[in-house]
Amino acid sequence: MSERSDTETIRCSPQLRLIGSVDEAMYNEFRNQLAGAPKEGPLVVAITTLGGNPEVARAMADDIRLLREADREIFFLGKSAVYSAGATFMAGFPIDKRFLTQDTSLLIHERQITKTINLSGPLRSCTAQLKAALNEIEHSIEIEETGFRALVEGSDVDFETVRSKAQDNWYLGCQKAKEIGLIADVI
Repeated sequence: MSERSDTETIRCSPQLRLIGSVDEAMYNEFRNQLAGAPKEGPLVVAITTLGGNPEVARAMADDIRLLREADREIFFLGKSAVYSAGATFMAGFPIDKRFLTQDTSLLIHERQITKTINLSGPLRSCTAQLKAALNEIEHSIEIEETGFRALVEGSDVDFETVRSKAQDNWYLGCQKAKEIGLIADVI
């Protein structure tokens, strides 16, 4: 498809429309809308979200990957706010298939954890509890970094930049996202 026809396709026909928190309910809605969408032709997924569960976003992105691998052309359309887990979902689309509407903002940040560890019992079991928490954190950092790499692959932003800026909640307007190559266009 030409760039002009991509823009026309995206502007006129989102088949999937997702709004709200990226959670199990959104994933169910995503799967239901996907099941009801046309089985052929381009597919446009529009999303507005203030964030949510990054693992749900990764699962949705993996569904998109599987469809793309089956030769389905799929576009991402971010509307108003694509924050946090929304950016994780967006990373599942190649840059040339990512679009934002005017005045849309992105938020890219590090994963968060809130956890209390109560140590009680034999010292060896205390060590095991601490090691388990550390393993969880280290594994989550690996997942985060894989997502950051996918987000910037093919853009003018390198991995180190996104990792550094994400520490302080990196907000980007749609024009800036286009300028640095994180999206194909603003519509």
